[in-house]
Amino acid sequence: MSETPELSPTDWVRDQTQRILADGSTDGVQVYDRPIVLFTTTGAKSGKKRYVPLMRVEEDGKYAMVASKGGDPKHPSWYFNVKAHPRVTAQDGDTVTELVAREVDGAEREHWWELAVAAYPPYAEYQTKTSRQIPVFVLEPAPSE
Repeated sequence: MSETPELSPTDWVRDQTQRILADGSTDGVQVYDRPIVLFTTTGAKSGKKRYVPLMRVEEDGKYAMVASKGGDPKHPSWYFNVKAHPRVTAQDGDTVTELVAREVDGAEREHWWELAVAAYPPYAEYQTKTSRQIPVFVLEPAPSE
């Protein structure tokens, strides 16, 4: 497995990630004046580490990853990575935390969806653009081993 995470092939995502890496912090790196978190996932097939900057949705030390892909009919590729390898690293500001992700549904999903839309209102519009229910992962601190 590769230890150095790969940058996104998408220009604006790559630029955003490179700025975070250069600054050593997500502080000051925003999308539409909203803060982001830099997640590091592991490729489902390749096993390669990959950077995924997403909107900051946090509550009580837990984070959400919203697989919106802007309302695209397909899940973002990172969705499958997190399903296959739920151990994820989150960088919020200059703090890096090891977390474990789980996809949520029912009332728990609704709670996190409301937090997500409050953090980034375009998520609500994205949901109207697709017939799939946009998946939400909740990430909690990894248990000590």
